[in-house]
Amino acid sequence: MNLMNPMNPIHVRELNEADLPSAVGVVARGMRDNPLHIAALGGDANQRVKRLTGMFSAALPLVLSKGAVLGAFDGETLVGIAGMMAPGQCQPTSMEKLALAPRIIPALGFDAATRVRSWLDQWARYDVREPHWHLGPVSVDAHLQGTGIGTRLMNEYCSRVDATHTVGYLETDKPWNVKFYEKFGFETIASAAVLETPNWFMKRPAR
Repeated sequence: MNLMNPMNPIHVRELNEADLPSAVGVVARGMRDNPLHIAALGGDANQRVKRLTGMFSAALPLVLSKGAVLGAFDGETLVGIAGMMAPGQCQPTSMEKLALAPRIIPALGFDAATRVRSWLDQWARYDVREPHWHLGPVSVDAHLQGTGIGTRLMNEYCSRVDATHTVGYLETDKPWNVKFYEKFGFETIASAAVLETPNWFMKRPAR
């Protein structure tokens, strides 16, 4: 069911720092039940929302500083986001990891933070070496998924990447997302189990 206001067509713009608290909420609710988040953050849904809130409160400002975070709005309400990190910017430096740790570990707890670190280290090994715009996180608020908001965000992402004639790249832990991203020209280049959870690594050729 489409719960959006038909009088307010969805519009997409770049987010700024003031938008980030709302963006964190969209990610925490929208990605609560992702298989990899269940594996890393535990089986309790409410606890996952709290942990995702803490994790992305630290991570989204870093994504913003390294590229852009696109926001989809229904009127004044943020309903979806897509992060895109610029070529050469997607892997955190040693200093950035050190700066994030004091926020991530208390937010997640040591065991969950260790699992997240293992997951991100494995993702990093599959990161393509050529210059690329790294997509993620992509999230639509939980009650609005399947209403076309993700498509609006992806169209904007692809338009921006195509303007730079650069490769696109992403990771996903949902098989149905693979089909979704294929609609925008992404192709699976590898797959692997991350925390015993199937993951797909996808690349979009430069246009």
